[in-house]
Amino acid sequence: MPIIKPTYKPPFYFKNGFISTVYSGLFRRVNSINQKRERITLTDGDFIDLDWSFSKEKTNKLIIILHGLEGNAQRPYMTGTAKLFNNHAVDAVCVNFRGCSGEANLKYRSYHSGATDDLIEIIQHIISTKHYADIYLKGFSLGGNVILKYLGEGNKIPQQIKAAIAVSVPCYLKGSAKELHTFKNILYHDRFKRHLVKNLKNKQLQFSDLLSVEAIKSIKTLSDFDNVYTSKAHGFKDALDYYEKSSSLQFLPHIKTPTLIINALNDSFLSPECYPVKEAKANQYLHLEMPNHGGHVGFIDKKNVYYNEQRALEFIKSLLKK
Repeated sequence: MPIIKPTYKPPFYFKNGFISTVYSGLFRRVNSINQKRERITLTDGDFIDLDWSFSKEKTNKLIIILHGLEGNAQRPYMTGTAKLFNNHAVDAVCVNFRGCSGEANLKYRSYHSGATDDLIEIIQHIISTKHYADIYLKGFSLGGNVILKYLGEGNKIPQQIKAAIAVSVPCYLKGSAKELHTFKNILYHDRFKRHLVKNLKNKQLQFSDLLSVEAIKSIKTLSDFDNVYTSKAHGFKDALDYYEKSSSLQFLPHIKTPTLIINALNDSFLSPECYPVKEAKANQYLHLEMPNHGGHVGFIDKKNVYYNEQRALEFIKSLLKK
């Protein structure tokens, strides 16, 4: 599809990618949304918590929302999307990846950028137990990569899946990892690493036979974390193998579901390869929008409704008209 011309015009102070990213992550608040938790048991015996919110009117439409690295279902970018769609007659379910709902998961494995197996189980559960005819997917950052990989890696996509939106998505993980290790991203890098290592220390207490204290002490960077834990816990040889096999970029040509990618050009997390212009032009189902501003999941707009949220709604409505 042709590249979509963005219309995003942020307030002056939020043209800066760092400011928009930090404000959106630390200071935004979304009120007046009530979530009801459902716990599902996965086939390997672990669990995932789903946080549901509902339209005031009866609907057969649902949006499934996936968070980013070290996020959860209560992050404002998650609840902001859920609230907007609830207000437009669409139910929403915000997914907490394994170990992200406030309670440690049961297995040594957790979640990662390519963990589409859990998304498959979530979708199967919803289709088998609920009444939705139209289901949309929306993912942020890591969650966006999971959705794109799921849609293009050869899975049988249920007919109920009508559209997808991926926001601030590092679809080339090796390049994004390299960017996160640069000086400009040191504050983000260290914050992510600190949270990941803290959680890993708790997991080490659960699985001391699989992970040593010394291994955790050796983690100095995010790539070290992926070498020590992510790759080993999820069947990859090392971090590089994990990045190569889990990147959604290679699967974009095979997507047959209408999909919108919104990646800001001033997103410091993304490498040049994370702007898949060639892939979008060659695939009629793939729509790529690259606003000049927005940072990483920081598309601040009017009345606390973010640009990516409004664009997701517009994209889906445009498909319904066809």
